[in-house]
Amino acid sequence: MHSLRRAPPLSRGPMLLGLLGLAWPLLALLLVPLIGPWPLLVAAVALACWRLPAGRKHWSVLLGLAALLTTQLGHAELGVRAWPVIVNATLLSVFAWSLRQPQSMIERLARRQEPDLPPHGVAYTRRVTQVWCVFFLCNGAAALWTALYADLATWSLYNGGIAYGLCALLFAIEWCVRQRIRRRS
Repeated sequence: MHSLRRAPPLSRGPMLLGLLGLAWPLLALLLVPLIGPWPLLVAAVALACWRLPAGRKHWSVLLGLAALLTTQLGHAELGVRAWPVIVNATLLSVFAWSLRQPQSMIERLARRQEPDLPPHGVAYTRRVTQVWCVFFLCNGAAALWTALYADLATWSLYNGGIAYGLCALLFAIEWCVRQRIRRRS
């Protein structure tokens, strides 16, 4: 009788952090009126520091100082609302940086499924990376606007619903375009 090998369990830490990140606008909407922004801001900084890459742990000091500064200026809620802006700025930076590398971010992802990507595929993935850069720029600008000028409910609606819908729409449009291009080639 042969033994069945079990796959290693998924780490719950990254999965939990991802779910918290996705639910952040809803959590803020529900918890800021109950407990205030300060505990959420502390939790956000703690989670961000926990997930920092090993070589970037010194950034935790900067995150802590930024959180302290926003609270001292009376804007702790702005610190809570900044999460979607930070995420979009980070993704924009990573995707834009990849455009200066031999392989763009989308090309790296595409090569996982298709290691021998043809030249027209490389050009296509570079263009898709540029499109995602524009998306992160526009979405980040909208997130910043809602953080600065909208009430908490509107901020939560945009960043916890509409932004995800726009992201899904872009995924769907890109998938349709990719299928059409594949049929032509």
